Amino acid sequence: MKVGYVVLYVDDAEACRRFWVEQVGMVEKRRQEAAGFTIAQVGFADQPFAFELVPREMMKENPDGLDLATPSIAFHVDDLEAAHAALLARGVQASDVGEHHGMRSFAFADPEGRWFAVTR
Repeated sequence: MKVGYVVLYVDDAEACRRFWVEQVGMVEKRRQEAAGFTIAQVGFADQPFAFELVPREMMKENPDGLDLATPSIAFHVDDLEAAHAALLARGVQASDVGEHHGMRSFAFADPEGRWFAVTR
C-alpha cells in the first residue's frame, strides 16, 4: 500500500483549488467529473503527494460513514481484491469492494472508527 492522497471535504471546491494553486503555489494534478461534481487534485509539482478536494454536497449519501469534518487518507494498491482480502484476514473492518463515484475502491476503519479509502 502507498499513500496516494489526502481527501479534504470542502464546501467550495473551486475556491479551495484557487487557494492551493494561486496562493500556496501548488499545481492542479488532476481534475475529474463524478456524479455531476468536479473533483480537483492539487499538490506540489515536484512531489507525488496531493490533496483531493471533494465537495461535501457530493458526499450527502455517505455509504461508508466517513466523518466529513476530518480529512480522509486514500491509499493506492496494485491489486484491490488482494489488499481487501489481506486486511480482512488481519481482522480489519472493511466495506465491500465496489464502484464509488466511478472508481473501484473499498474503505476500512481503524479502532476509533475513522475510515480510509483504498483505490487501484
